[in-house]
Amino acid sequence: MTSRAYLVTGTDTGIGKTTVACCLAAGLAARGRRVGVMKPVETGCEPDAAGVLVPADATRLRFFSGCREPLERICPERFRAPLAPSAAARREGRRVDLRTLAATVREIASAHDVSFIEGAGGLLVPVDGRTTFADLARDWQLPVLVVVGNRLGALNHAQLTVAHARAAGLHVAGYLLNTLAPVMDVAMETNAALLEELIGPPLGTVPWLGPVECTAAERDRLARVAEDRIDVAALARG
Repeated sequence: MTSRAYLVTGTDTGIGKTTVACCLAAGLAARGRRVGVMKPVETGCEPDAAGVLVPADATRLRFFSGCREPLERICPERFRAPLAPSAAARREGRRVDLRTLAATVREIASAHDVSFIEGAGGLLVPVDGRTTFADLARDWQLPVLVVVGNRLGALNHAQLTVAHARAAGLHVAGYLLNTLAPVMDVAMETNAALLEELIGPPLGTVPWLGPVECTAAERDRLARVAEDRIDVAALARG
């Protein structure tokens, strides 16, 4: 699989993986790259008027990347309960179809210049049985991009995630520090320098973006942030 396809994971849930992935996708699309995206499994989906589960994260990824793949391929597995994928699937009496997911990841990655495959939660979140996103990154031969939520605890969580990825034989392509609040506290102000000492410099630091809506103006805003604050050229090179 091309080295320009990445698994986007995080140090925890709720630390802005989707927003950062949208930022990366918008930035590379603005540079003229064909950007593929995928959210293989999304939980916490709400039904629309017809009762169809709508994957909000996958919808945002598709919009900001300009990816033309149908949403059914970008997010094949959807569940209503806001739980780990294996737990959400079990509540519905289902299993996540890992074989189909693997085939779709390969197809989307091969059809685009750069692709971002977003996980759920962190590397050790179970997808099906005891299979985790770390296992999928290994099986799908995906380098890992780690989104680090800039808050108290980030130093420990970032080191644990990177250490486990490397111990599992995964290539860590880099990490991005994501600002989670408009006002910085002492931990947020000091995390960047300490993380650089502990695990090296980041690929970029994403400022507080606030709510992000699917509009053309927002796509331009995220593209500018990516250009100014992230080494998107390094990701395009692989």
